[in-house]
Amino acid sequence: MLLEVTEAAVAIGHFVVALSVSLHVLLTHRDVRSAIGWIGLAWLSPFIGATIYVAFGINRVARRASRLREPPTRSRRLKEHPIEADLRPNFVALAKSGGVLVRHPLVAGNACSVLEGGDRAFPEMLAAIDEARHSIAVSFYIFDDDRTGHTFVNALSEAHRRGIAVRVLIDGVGGGYFRSDIHNALRQAGVPVGAFMHSWLPWRMSFLNLRNHKKLLLIDGRVGFTGGMNISDRHVGHGGEPEVCDTMNRLDGPVVRQMLESFAADWEFTTGETLAGRAWWPAPQPAGTMPMRAIAGGPDEEVSIIEEHWASAIEQAERSIRILTPYFLPEDRMLDVLGRAALRGVVIEIVIPERTNHFYMDWAGRAHLADLPLDRIACYLTPAPFDHSKLMSVDGAWCSFGSPNWDARSMRLNFELMIECYDVGLTAEIDSLISRKLTGAIRLGTGDLAARPLAVKLRDASARLFLPYL
Repeated sequence: MLLEVTEAAVAIGHFVVALSVSLHVLLTHRDVRSAIGWIGLAWLSPFIGATIYVAFGINRVARRASRLREPPTRSRRLKEHPIEADLRPNFVALAKSGGVLVRHPLVAGNACSVLEGGDRAFPEMLAAIDEARHSIAVSFYIFDDDRTGHTFVNALSEAHRRGIAVRVLIDGVGGGYFRSDIHNALRQAGVPVGAFMHSWLPWRMSFLNLRNHKKLLLIDGRVGFTGGMNISDRHVGHGGEPEVCDTMNRLDGPVVRQMLESFAADWEFTTGETLAGRAWWPAPQPAGTMPMRAIAGGPDEEVSIIEEHWASAIEQAERSIRILTPYFLPEDRMLDVLGRAALRGVVIEIVIPERTNHFYMDWAGRAHLADLPLDRIACYLTPAPFDHSKLMSVDGAWCSFGSPNWDARSMRLNFELMIECYDVGLTAEIDSLISRKLTGAIRLGTGDLAARPLAVKLRDASARLFLPYL
């Protein structure tokens, strides 16, 4: 009798647990194959399947991020922004879709300077800090405790002493999870500083997820710097080659206000302080002629904004697509979009380092590239030093730059910011930069990947399984 009761209780328990998992999957998983897999595991592996689902199948990333900033894209009232520029028809379509996807309009009146390497970028950034009159906002994923880092600390501390409103936001993991000497140095100097998503509580430790990957320096709400560069000696060559090549971009004009809105939202979420007043929000003034838009993305959005907009840019391409990125690990959807563009006859060039700073990214990347039609899509491997630049151009008339990489982490897990620009002159400058990167580069062919030993193919394919978190 007891055995029968126990068996009945276990059966009922399995039914209730499996049914609960199934209902949760149906309500939260949009990918059909993933949903079928989790439901099947829950029913065919009593209790064990449900345990695995609770541990690995629930998207806690989106749940934890849901408190940030505004309602997610699909919950907002969407509207079409006016386009303040004379664009080609295909780019009019891109600008319109961007206006619906992003809360910012495309704004004219901007200027941009491309700064290659820390030897050029850091002095200009430090000079802008010294010239600040009202406010300085700083947000970097990595702010190293080295010579360059302390040079910036000294400049920011001096600005604070002369009465400038300074706010510094450093990622809680990239800036040093267990110890951040830069954070401590700024705090000791009286500079307001925050650590993004940092907590010692075990259930809130986000070692892998929810990172603020932005690189921003914003001066007086009028001058902005963004790109792929962190604050680190690794970007300084002192007359020779730096350990890491990268680019930053100086922006002047109304688009800086959009960049500042992204920083202000992150700052308020981290510290509870709302940035207000004319010191932070002066009236926008034109500084050039370039139409631009700041595009911020993160896991708090129900739509992957950066991925969606890059896909739209690829779909609107008529002649050429050029991508310079340190890591190329997009999800299959983006590979399909690129493949279709190649079938239309669009010339596609992807430029990545031969060796990155993470060996597992190299392994997974080779397995991923095997899915590309490399006879129609040109993939170039650049020699050392490691190139961390993040640039893209389409048809010689549209370009983007900023913090996101071409990987699932940047498109879905990190908080990122990029700038899109509809300007032939700036796009030509970025195209020229990409062309220079091709000096000494090797074009990767399908045969090169097929010739890998079996053990290497297995290693690379195994590393690729972690694609959603790389």
